[in-house]
Amino acid sequence: MDFKNVTALAEGNVYFDGKVISHTIITESGERKTLGVILPGCYYFGTQAAERMEIIAGSCSYLLKDEQKSTDVLEGEAFEIAADSGFTITVADQPCHYVCSFLS
Repeated sequence: MDFKNVTALAEGNVYFDGKVISHTIITESGERKTLGVILPGCYYFGTQAAERMEIIAGSCSYLLKDEQKSTDVLEGEAFEIAADSGFTITVADQPCHYVCSFLS
């Protein structure tokens, strides 16, 4: 995945004692995205805006807030989370690299 003409914020977002790290980019059109890596583990994230998580390397599973069954996601696949919700993401063996787009 390649992004042209973006503003990259140098300071990273560090969560869960450094096991999830992302950096924010802002596209020419003003769209905000985060690019990150998730190390093996299980992590809960709340959402304010709706999000689309694209898995660019590795794999994970996710469980949406208030749901009972998790879904596996492989490299090249994506999933979406509603605004004002949340999800648990689980990474098993290898780091999972992602691009998160904030949907309007």
